Amino acid sequence: MTGFQVKYLDETTWPDFARLVEGQNGVWGGCWCMGFHADGLARGTTAAQHRAAKQERVRQGTTHAALVYDGTDCVGWCQYGPTDELPRIKHGRAYQAGLDTLPEWRITCFYVHKRHRRQGVAAAALAGALREIARRGGGTVESYPEDTEGRKPSSSFLHNGTAAMFESQGFRRTRRLGKNHWVVRRDVPAAG
Repeated sequence: MTGFQVKYLDETTWPDFARLVEGQNGVWGGCWCMGFHADGLARGTTAAQHRAAKQERVRQGTTHAALVYDGTDCVGWCQYGPTDELPRIKHGRAYQAGLDTLPEWRITCFYVHKRHRRQGVAAAALAGALREIARRGGGTVESYPEDTEGRKPSSSFLHNGTAAMFESQGFRRTRRLGKNHWVVRRDVPAAG
């Protein structure tokens, strides 16, 4: 993680975030990291509409991301937020079937520019998200990463990160979601 700096998505960093997303065709077909918000990716909406919705959320302070910089370039991010801000997740039916209690926070997706993959950008983003969650009062944090042990999936499809990365930062697996995905949790104390 050496050499990376983490900043948080707000109106001052929006241009950096937008430049990275625009340079990647809106990321995953124009998602603009809207898929996990309540309004999600409604059928028939365009990448331009997702961009506008994301920018409005940034203005309102209702979206959160730890942006990772290599020098002055934003090269990746991790989206996190309170559960009510990010109510939609993959494997929702399996998740609901085994649900005990909702977490206070969710980490829903990562994106790393292809030239910076496998260099620790996602891990730096995760650490930055956890620092900001602690600063905002902490609580139970949950995510839904993929177990890649014994497999080599394409890094371009690891939008939830890897279970090993989360475990290296103190998360524990609580239950399986589908063939290769897990619910992982960690309690983050408030920053002192």
